[in-house]
Amino acid sequence: MLIVSTIWEFIVGHYGIILSALVVLLDIFTAYRIVRDTHSPEKTFAYLLLVVILPLAGAVLYFSIGINYRKEKLYSKKVIADDNLFRRIEERTMGDSLKIVAENSDKLRDVDDMIQLLLNDSRSILTYNDVTLMINGEKKFPKVFEDLEKAEHFIHLEYYIVEEGAIVEQLFDILKRKAAEGVKVRFIYDDFGSHSLKRKRLKELQLAGIEIFPFYEIKIYALANRLNYRDHRKIIIVDGKIGYIGGINFSDKYTNIPLRQLHWRDTHIRLEGAAVNNLQYHFIANWNFCSGKRLEIDRSVFPLDFSARTGKDLVQIVAGGPDYPRPSIMLSYFTAIVMAKKRIYITSPYFIPNVSIFDALQKAALSGKDVRLLLPGISDSRIVNAAAKSYFSDLLAAGVRIFLYRKGFVHAKTMLVDDMLSIVGTANMDVRSFDLNFEINAVVYSNRINNELHEAFLQDLADSEEVDAEKWLQRGKGKEFFDSCARLLSPLL
Repeated sequence: MLIVSTIWEFIVGHYGIILSALVVLLDIFTAYRIVRDTHSPEKTFAYLLLVVILPLAGAVLYFSIGINYRKEKLYSKKVIADDNLFRRIEERTMGDSLKIVAENSDKLRDVDDMIQLLLNDSRSILTYNDVTLMINGEKKFPKVFEDLEKAEHFIHLEYYIVEEGAIVEQLFDILKRKAAEGVKVRFIYDDFGSHSLKRKRLKELQLAGIEIFPFYEIKIYALANRLNYRDHRKIIIVDGKIGYIGGINFSDKYTNIPLRQLHWRDTHIRLEGAAVNNLQYHFIANWNFCSGKRLEIDRSVFPLDFSARTGKDLVQIVAGGPDYPRPSIMLSYFTAIVMAKKRIYITSPYFIPNVSIFDALQKAALSGKDVRLLLPGISDSRIVNAAAKSYFSDLLAAGVRIFLYRKGFVHAKTMLVDDMLSIVGTANMDVRSFDLNFEINAVVYSNRINNELHEAFLQDLADSEEVDAEKWLQRGKGKEFFDSCARLLSPLL
């Protein structure tokens, strides 16, 4: 008893020293885990800086949001499901893609690097389609609802944000009615982005015959460490013949009705053709993962042959996520930039490029290419906006032209390169979209779509203010310092 009492008196009398020692040991262990588990130098530095600046809080934050304790177990199951599905599709489709490349060799000569990258990296099949460009929600939603009303067999949806309001009310009314008619409705929603959906609403949909599941369900005990892995995709598939992909979520704020205070500028595309099979493949992989069920591949879910010739627009679908072997979306952006011969026009609401993209943009501009960035002048995140601005000086010095959208908030994620290549999808030009989120883009080879995007881009520039390089370099030191600090944290944003 005397020994125990002596030890207790020592602890009580020296609790400050002991507590400090424990914090130091925790920080040392955290630093070890950061260096061991974080492969990106930028992220490693950012997390280490966080631990140094905020000794105890930094460690807590890292173990909360920096790693995912169940990622390896859960995502390994998803990878296995993807691989089994992938092998069965690959046997049928790669030969068709090579035939299409050969048939269009003259037209595709300047974009061959991109096609081969996507074929070799992720087996992104090249297909014939009819592509329709949709600017803003007021163009998308009426056509989507029209297509949903015509569904005869199934409707598949996978969305980041499904936000209660008039648009979602109309959507759910249609889905419940179609389910009552015998149409199979399957719905994946991101549990973080769609947090406004209440249990009562979900139960109502399930009772109506709609199969609806969250992607990576958030529970209180696991909230923090799951925010890093979000299903940021926006996909609709109708009867395996019509598909939608782009940046527009199901929310009233995208409708731009006259009384709304903030104009939302976004882009989506409608696909009719064999590229819908590619969307279907990625949907099924996530569906099997989220639902715990097994949606098998057969003619009912893949009614179109991959070689079907619907339209003249050639399309590849590229997807990405933390369980993919490589950052395929980042590689596609990088390839598009370095292969450009004349122009590169990029629109992105969140611009925090990694080193590869940052250097590629400077190289393109210094090589005489017309490189323009359209970014938000009005942003929904001051820190992210400041981090983006920290890149401006070097880009402007290299000859990149930067425009800030002033009409409202620009949320589109698009890239057009030269006269043939266009990219429309869900992925931002930032580290989160490259490494952490589940994203999906359509790479379109079409002079017509490229020209339509070009016209829309020029219209957006008319609603924007160009950043003057000389004036930018003269801005206040306080703003410059704030932007630089935000950039240090950019790998964490």
